[in-house]
Amino acid sequence: MIERQYAEFAWEQTAALLAIDSPTGYTAKAAAWVKGAFAALGFPAKFTAKGGVIADLGGDGDGLLLAAHTDTLGGMVAEIKGNGRLRLTALGGMNANNGETENVRVYTRTGVVIEGTLQLCNASIHVNGDYSSAKRGFDAMEVVLDEPVSSQEDTRKLGIEVGDIVCFDPRTRRTASDYLKSRFLDDKLSVGILLGFAKYLRDQEIRPPRHTYVHVTVYEEVGHGGSASVPAGVTEAISVDMGCVGDGLTCTERQVSICAKDSGGPYSYEVVGKLIEAAKRTGADYAVDVYPFYGSDVEATLRAGYDLRHGLIGAGVYASHGYERSHMDGVYNTLKVLCGYLDV
Repeated sequence: MIERQYAEFAWEQTAALLAIDSPTGYTAKAAAWVKGAFAALGFPAKFTAKGGVIADLGGDGDGLLLAAHTDTLGGMVAEIKGNGRLRLTALGGMNANNGETENVRVYTRTGVVIEGTLQLCNASIHVNGDYSSAKRGFDAMEVVLDEPVSSQEDTRKLGIEVGDIVCFDPRTRRTASDYLKSRFLDDKLSVGILLGFAKYLRDQEIRPPRHTYVHVTVYEEVGHGGSASVPAGVTEAISVDMGCVGDGLTCTERQVSICAKDSGGPYSYEVVGKLIEAAKRTGADYAVDVYPFYGSDVEATLRAGYDLRHGLIGAGVYASHGYERSHMDGVYNTLKVLCGYLDV
């Protein structure tokens, strides 16, 4: 049975990765960190042409691909306004309501990083009588730069241009009761979990009973992360992504969620069944749920034409695409299911 220390390692790796800004389209530093983390555990890892990472965990026989993603939500400068402030366009499903009053970093192509805050236009309640009723959206909000700018020219002198990447502060923390809170647990928590699994295999000198790969993708949040780079011989792919927590679902942050169906349709009946059996066999606290608004890397893999069976698991995450929350128990239960599925 895998020990809880590997969940602790998984969180350490997650926290380190969360400190690296990586919205979709700006993932090179995070991918390099991921590649180095797998290599440090002794597993060969390489970049894909798209910028993702494939790590080879070894083994023989039919291939199994475990997919997670390190790209997150974020923003891009769409306009430098006449007052020197910035109008954004979303990267992925970033919701303007969720980003209001959040600290941001603007990454310029000159290498300079400028700080600011996303605010409703005319954000002072003592001035704006419509503050409470104003509809939030990126056209009604702006990045107020923490620099003395009052014109488009002032902002451009800082090196900021249309197309620059805007990253939101993750505000990562772990509570005394082992809740994990941060933006972008979706899906950096799963990358940490897969690193915890890899460390377990290394420490125990386990060779998986089937050839096992990890694919850490970098375009999941825009729908095509898993659409390429499947190694030869892979017959099954399992997305390790966030498990949904919310009304109408049974999963909590302390469980591992096994997804039976999401917006893209049902997952492989055979794979879902084997995941449930793995949870039972290892004593993992699990829930089976249907996600109403969700898509995964392995569905992109199927749409790209790959002939394989697919599944989806993940630690329960509340407030997805916002300020998210999970728990160390959810991390540990996900590790148990991975071990049970591969019988290691």
